[in-house]
Amino acid sequence: MATMDALIYPIAILVDELKNDDIQLRLNSIRRLSTIARALGEERTRKELIPFLSENNDDQDEVLLAMAGELGVFIPYVGGVEHAHVLLSPLETLCTVEETCVRDKAVESLCRIGAQMKESNIVDWFIPVVKRLAAGEWFTARVSSCGIFHIAYPSAPDQLKAELRTIYGQLCQDDMPMVRRAAASNLGKFAATVEQSYLKTGIMSIFDDLTQDDQDSVRLLAVEGCAALGKLLEPQDCVAHILPVIVNFSQDKSWRVRYMVANQLYELCEAAGPEHSREHLVPAYVRLLRDNEAEVRIAAAGKVTKFCRILSPQLAIQRILPCVKELSSDSSQHVRSALASVIMGMAPVLGKDATIEQLLPIFLSLLKDEFPDVRLNIISKLDQVNQVIGIDLLSQSLLPAIVELAEDRHWRVRLAIIEYIPLLASQLGVGFFNDKLGALCMQWLEDKVFSIREAAANNLKRLAEEFGPEWAMQHIIPRVLEKINNPHYLCRMTILQAISLLAPVMGAEITCQKLLPVVINSSKDRVPNIKFNVAKVLQTLVSILDQSVVEKTVKPCLVELSEDPDVDVRYYANQALQACDQIMMSS
Repeated sequence: MATMDALIYPIAILVDELKNDDIQLRLNSIRRLSTIARALGEERTRKELIPFLSENNDDQDEVLLAMAGELGVFIPYVGGVEHAHVLLSPLETLCTVEETCVRDKAVESLCRIGAQMKESNIVDWFIPVVKRLAAGEWFTARVSSCGIFHIAYPSAPDQLKAELRTIYGQLCQDDMPMVRRAAASNLGKFAATVEQSYLKTGIMSIFDDLTQDDQDSVRLLAVEGCAALGKLLEPQDCVAHILPVIVNFSQDKSWRVRYMVANQLYELCEAAGPEHSREHLVPAYVRLLRDNEAEVRIAAAGKVTKFCRILSPQLAIQRILPCVKELSSDSSQHVRSALASVIMGMAPVLGKDATIEQLLPIFLSLLKDEFPDVRLNIISKLDQVNQVIGIDLLSQSLLPAIVELAEDRHWRVRLAIIEYIPLLASQLGVGFFNDKLGALCMQWLEDKVFSIREAAANNLKRLAEEFGPEWAMQHIIPRVLEKINNPHYLCRMTILQAISLLAPVMGAEITCQKLLPVVINSSKDRVPNIKFNVAKVLQTLVSILDQSVVEKTVKPCLVELSEDPDVDVRYYANQALQACDQIMMSS
């Protein structure tokens, strides 16, 4: 009797929890399905748990979404792939619900299960599910069916394959736009499983219908199908069937369709090959770069470097560069920002002369743009230009603009400049850096924004690593230590942070002679924040300094701080003292 109760208990608990009014309790029980299935065993899971889940009519989308996800990984709990078909029934029900995310998850789980099923089981169990969903009275079922055809088709015998192709064709002509959208969206996956002979006839016929749909939401999904189908077709078939469609789409009355074309054009160029792209797609791309809608120009501008790589430098200069010049002064800041994020990549494509003559003026105008994101995008890609035109010309033409941006009113622009300084320094060399950029690096240590001060301290460390401790001792350390007397405590804290970062690069001798005395003196500061930062810095210096210095200088200072009236100062001082003791013991 006790054994029988133990067998009934898990399913009884599940039933109670799934009928509970508390959604969280119902969710938790669904997420524990695998545990319950293990307790029940494979046979009882198939005969009791799965039928119960099929009949479960929970109206909360969160619960149904969790169930759809769990069932996708349930094959091991029902006895393996031999019995995977029992999971199809509850998932079929979930494919018909109104909430899109639940249907999508159910379709994903069906695909995962179908991919593991044996061919005979797909024919006997999976294909009937596809056909029932495709013939569903509610559009939700028909929408879901579009996502599983590509799993069912390869395993079907010839007669069923013909039937599946016919059904998919009917879904592409469904009265409901949502169904046609789903069919258009999944056409590429389905086409990849169809035999080559049917691809040119049946699938291309379906595709042509979708490209002429009266709903722009269907046509824009057909654009995605262009790239997928283009890769499946032979190059000559792609040119004959796909390119004319793309050219027409680039002039579509709906801006959303043109936007999709601008996003997908590079992938289509890859499918069609460079020769045909130059002939057919360059005029379409130029049209998109000059489109009336800013969103289309943004998408097109973001692909300009990729597109130019397909073309010869001469053709890019003749056809694309005039559009780029226009976009650099576009009325939309987002268009200019999209262009700025990729335009630097055009330098290697066009070569040195064209970059100097044509691109540099555009770079300079974008570096002075009123919108900070535009300036930011140019700064972050300067190294691509340096590789092409060399550092001398880069420093002459762009450096004045960079120095100006170092004092930009937007802190994110200043931050981007700081992060670029070590790279610029390594390219310019030590002499040029000392003349032009050294003062800037010190100036940032006193910035009003914490992120800038923090980045400035890290920047000094990276420069010391780049040019070596001797250079740092001559050009950085004296100027940093001067600032420890700054009247504002936040700047004094930044100097302490800079010291802790520079110490490992400078080595024990310089740290002991130059940096440590400054830190020790700061322990007498009247601001508690400075004092507990002194304790933190001393903790980092312990591993660099000799034991004798730690005993004579560091520990007495920390002991004094551990008796400070401020609780935070005492806490960090004690932490540092413990770290000292541990290091001394280990050594």
